[in-house]
Amino acid sequence: MPKKIKVLFIIPNLMAGGAERVISFLARNLNSEFFESKLIVIGSKNNIAYDISEINTTFLQKERVLYSIPALIKTIRKEKPQIVLGTVLHLNAILSYISYLFRGVVFVGRQAGISKVSFHQNHEYKKSLFSVPLEKVLKRLDYVICQSQDMAHDCIEEFNVEKSRIKVIQNPITDNFKIKQVLNSTENKVYKFVTVGRLARIKGHQRIIKILSKIKVPFVYTIIGDGPLKDEIFNEAERLGLTDNIKHIPFTNEVAVHLSENDYFLQGSLSEGFPNSLLESCAVGTPVLAFDVPGGTKEIVENGINGYLVNSEEEFLERLNNLPSFDPTSVSESVFKKFAKEIILNEYESFFLNIIDE
Repeated sequence: MPKKIKVLFIIPNLMAGGAERVISFLARNLNSEFFESKLIVIGSKNNIAYDISEINTTFLQKERVLYSIPALIKTIRKEKPQIVLGTVLHLNAILSYISYLFRGVVFVGRQAGISKVSFHQNHEYKKSLFSVPLEKVLKRLDYVICQSQDMAHDCIEEFNVEKSRIKVIQNPITDNFKIKQVLNSTENKVYKFVTVGRLARIKGHQRIIKILSKIKVPFVYTIIGDGPLKDEIFNEAERLGLTDNIKHIPFTNEVAVHLSENDYFLQGSLSEGFPNSLLESCAVGTPVLAFDVPGGTKEIVENGINGYLVNSEEEFLERLNNLPSFDPTSVSESVFKKFAKEIILNEYESFFLNIIDE
């Protein structure tokens, strides 16, 4: 029997987040016939949001990624992997430099967002102190995994990464979501809207609130998440007279339940890597209304099938005032046929096998 391919998955922590969910899923589910997986967590065992009971895991117990460099080098030398996969920019930056010490190891970085938009939300993007190091980081890595086609184009156009070193693999639907059974009526009702995500400017909560202040139908809007813009967002809601219409849940382990209980998922983001919460909303059968922005949103949302993409705040408002009903089963099937965990897991396994063969 051929020797198994050893893969080290390295991540800063296991707190709730898209990257943490995907990496822990991969470490747990790679085919053990061909792969030996190990998860390396830079931080501590505190605040673990995902089940790692079946994963071979080592915690380096470091407060910051920067402080972990000696421990990372020691760990990679000890484990002797064929592949090292890191995620998030600051960790990938360190791995890109460490890679020079391990010439026989394939280093892979997983991109988390569209850098052009993240660094320059005013759309006046220029080469900067941010972009030059990122270009060097991505070029030092052997391969870069992008979550969407837009992310891949961003790496090629902004950071001159060769197309041959980029692999697009979207995020999987990792949980066994239960499809809601009720086909929501749109007549004489109070609409229930929900948004799940970090309360940060790039997520666009404020433009959703601005639009909701003009809506003609009664509604309740649930915001799930926390972040640095919390006070600014809810002060704006108060200024617009929407305080009684908004429900805030800073954190919950029952996201799927809340998604099922609502009529539409609203996304106001200026950019997305690959929006996990939006994907999960479709998975349970709740349709989506979102802006057509850079990132993976357009790879999930199909107009009239599982929701709508719009190009302006005016169009967003028009859709809100004329929302149709969607069949939950059809909404769910539209994403499972493309992003089921078996499909995405197979893509990762095939990618790992191919880069080792090369």
